[in-house]
Amino acid sequence: MAVDEDSTTSSGFSQSLERGLGILSTFTETTPVLGIAEVSRAVALNKSTTYRYVATLARLGYLQQDPETKKYSLGPRVVDLGFAAINALEINRAAAPYLQALADETGYTVSMAVLDGTDIIYVERRRSCRSSGGLAMALNLHVGSRLPAYCTSMGKVLLAYQEPAVLRGLLDRTDFARRGPKTLTNREQLTAALARIRQSGVAVNDEELAAGLRSVAAPVRDRTGRVVAAINIAVHLTVWSTTADAVVSRLERPLRHSAAEISNRLGYR
Repeated sequence: MAVDEDSTTSSGFSQSLERGLGILSTFTETTPVLGIAEVSRAVALNKSTTYRYVATLARLGYLQQDPETKKYSLGPRVVDLGFAAINALEINRAAAPYLQALADETGYTVSMAVLDGTDIIYVERRRSCRSSGGLAMALNLHVGSRLPAYCTSMGKVLLAYQEPAVLRGLLDRTDFARRGPKTLTNREQLTAALARIRQSGVAVNDEELAAGLRSVAAPVRDRTGRVVAAINIAVHLTVWSTTADAVVSRLERPLRHSAAEISNRLGYR
């Protein structure tokens, strides 16, 4: 029986998202082109509700409509998502042993992230047997966590290597809210910091995300030389009370080495 309601939500669950993904899932290898009536039957929604979801997905590029038949097929953004998922899996497989080795060598938590708009998404985290879990618990960080790019070391690395026009667009959408005692809340300051990162190849976060947190990050490149991810080593003042320069001096060499090894595994020479 078709459902008339547009969407409802409950704690931690989005019915609208579920329905949108359900509509995308109806397009398969055996049914690559569908009309509204066919989609409506497949997802058990009435035609008007189905049309609203399909029209939204088409406007966002996840579906595309044939102007003659008026039927729909998967759009280019779904293809982009597929390639992104494949790339993320490839990067994770290549990086995992090197990240674990780096965590064991330094004794600190090591992470890897990719850029998604103005945020970073954690795609890997590794702790050594000597690592303290306090920092991760305090910030509730795990694979899948999102943080603003502008106030994180990995985010600054990923922003630094964007094309100028892309970077301008991302900074236009950044709110520059103060997150830690030393957050760069000025666009010009961040732009200057990104220029220095492009020159040095290393980014430092000195209590920009949270009080007491310092981290050092380096880029990971694919076979074309494009920066596709960043890795970092995070240190908390409760674990190592020293200067940011001392943190960089101690951790930069193994961090660079691990980033180079992962890039090499991805085909970068």
